[in-house]
Amino acid sequence: MKVLSVISQKGGVGKTTLATALAVEAANAGKKVVIFDLDPQASATFWKETRTDNLVALASFHSTLLASRLAAMREAGCDLVIIDTPPFSKDIAFEAAQYADFVLLPTRPAVLDVMAITRTLDLVKHYKHPFAVLLTFCPPQGREIEDSIKVIEKLDAEICPVRIGNRIAYSRAQQSGQAAQELDPDGKAAEEIKHLFAYVCMHLYADERKRSEKHDRKRAASGTR
Repeated sequence: MKVLSVISQKGGVGKTTLATALAVEAANAGKKVVIFDLDPQASATFWKETRTDNLVALASFHSTLLASRLAAMREAGCDLVIIDTPPFSKDIAFEAAQYADFVLLPTRPAVLDVMAITRTLDLVKHYKHPFAVLLTFCPPQGREIEDSIKVIEKLDAEICPVRIGNRIAYSRAQQSGQAAQELDPDGKAAEEIKHLFAYVCMHLYADERKRSEKHDRKRAASGTR
């Protein structure tokens, strides 16, 4: 089982939108997915209650129960847990980062917003887990993205190559209990989520891929003897 945590100490960066959209993408790829809603605002829970299917499971509870709930999901054969965290809560972010196999740190592409994730970066780096900063609500043009990337590079953080645009499909989908790719399967938002999911999987399953490649090399070497 893998754990993806979506963390930001700043509100309004699209954490729940990303968590729910990635969960839908994973479920459609055949994975057993559960969203852990640790945000007292319960936006992901509202999203789940608005849906009319059981494609994605969701559990909402206090962060002190995170370890035991993760163990229960692992025992139940869950493939992926996505943790949606609240803003302005260092303790919950700390817990979510501790158990993550990969962490996404969404931020708007503005220098002051990027600088605001400095403490979150320090928290994530403490556990030495893979992570990446993801730019969200990106405008179609302007210097905001370029300036933000320069700041992120100075903070010694990996930058996700996928950009999440400022698209109405995300907010409309969230309000109707959908993911953007369900609302508009052929839209640009759907394409962004598809690429983001592929990028996340690349990190989540990096160890398995390396083991597989090593095994293939051994087989190839033994076959040439």
